[in-house]
Amino acid sequence: MTDTFPGIITFAFLVSLILAGVGLRARFTWIQSTLVPASLIAGLLGFTLVNLELSFGLVNSDFTVFAFHCFTLSFMSLVLTGSEPRTRQASSIVAGGSWLSVIWVMSLVMQAMVGLAVIMLYNYLTEGDLSYFLGMIATHGFTQGPGQALALGGIWEQALGIQHAVDFGLIYASAGFVVAFLVGVPMARHAIRQGIHTNKTARIDEEFLKGVMHPESKISAGRQVTHAANVDSLTFHLAILGLAYVLTDQYLKLIQPIANTWQLGDVNLGLIFSHNLFFFHGLMVCMLLRLSIDRLGWGHLIDNDTQKRITGTSVDLMVVATILSIQFSLLSDYLLPILLVCVAVTLTTGLLCFGYARRLNHYPIERAVTIFGCCTGSTGSGLLLLRILDPDLSTPIAKELAFFNVAILVLGFHILTLMAPVLPSFGLGTISLVYLGTFLVGALALTVITKRTLA
Repeated sequence: MTDTFPGIITFAFLVSLILAGVGLRARFTWIQSTLVPASLIAGLLGFTLVNLELSFGLVNSDFTVFAFHCFTLSFMSLVLTGSEPRTRQASSIVAGGSWLSVIWVMSLVMQAMVGLAVIMLYNYLTEGDLSYFLGMIATHGFTQGPGQALALGGIWEQALGIQHAVDFGLIYASAGFVVAFLVGVPMARHAIRQGIHTNKTARIDEEFLKGVMHPESKISAGRQVTHAANVDSLTFHLAILGLAYVLTDQYLKLIQPIANTWQLGDVNLGLIFSHNLFFFHGLMVCMLLRLSIDRLGWGHLIDNDTQKRITGTSVDLMVVATILSIQFSLLSDYLLPILLVCVAVTLTTGLLCFGYARRLNHYPIERAVTIFGCCTGSTGSGLLLLRILDPDLSTPIAKELAFFNVAILVLGFHILTLMAPVLPSFGLGTISLVYLGTFLVGALALTVITKRTLA
């Protein structure tokens, strides 16, 4: 049985670090003042232990698989979560969600072009020969997160010859989480001090700072949908997510041999239907599964609060595993170009999100902080930053994020599905034309949305 323990011990070490993160935030006021979540604290602690070889023999690569699958599970679980009942705010939610979605797609292409420009400039000044795709993958780390950075980096590295694409992608993803809170939290605090936020009940109290609830705080973690004498409700929800995972796996195994016979230019379409892009295909399967469940009248068997707990757990584990996957040796070897890309991407993303938000008459700071978090970490980062300004989620921004999660797949389809997976197979001219064109169309759409619905 000894041979069965490595994976379980790796997972146990991962979650133990989160326990340490919770304890450190609850204990030290200087950590509380930063509002850094326990998962990020755990990741930084684990990164130190692993790279000092104090992690019981575990190495960076042991955690890569957890980063990939936890990211995939978090978004598949999010899609399985049902939509809230429609309200009178429905039209404004679509408008606000559209604004968030267009900003996200603009960030997706802008960060790629900024990363490309920085690496090309770095090579020119240092006579280096780094692939500019190592700058472009920054957008999949920042705007999309570790799962996509891993998935696309894997394809670029294994099939298209971009060395270190996975490692660079993971470093950018980790940096994105740090940036989301280093910039987002001070901006949210400033808004509260200046009183420019909408929800005036927003306050940073003891529970919020320590990250641990008082004994008298009785907040439900979900509604029971199955009888305990039959099966635990959480087990039932995990079973549905497991079914979606199995269906996605079998679908890819069925379609990939067929796709391998097709070509898109010089690229084998089997790459798009590989398990590296399990995330994207899993979303489609979950959408169809949720639709089928609702059509059959079984929607009441999925409790949204329970599903959100599964999503939140996956996000926490993903953050820790992502940071633990970073190899210190590679980070130190390429520290300067990585740092330059991260700084440039952070500055331009901040200008994009906060600059366009200034044109809004309703919820400008809430939308700016939220979308900045989404464009530098994940949807979870954006939601956490929103909770600082709107702790009881009384504004429509949280509901706009639900629309946003679907809309970005539609608006960014040509980038996410047709180009990003095989980007190194395209010429620089084609990439620049499509990416810059997408940014300009997005800017025009944003102007229209702002003037007609949000001004």
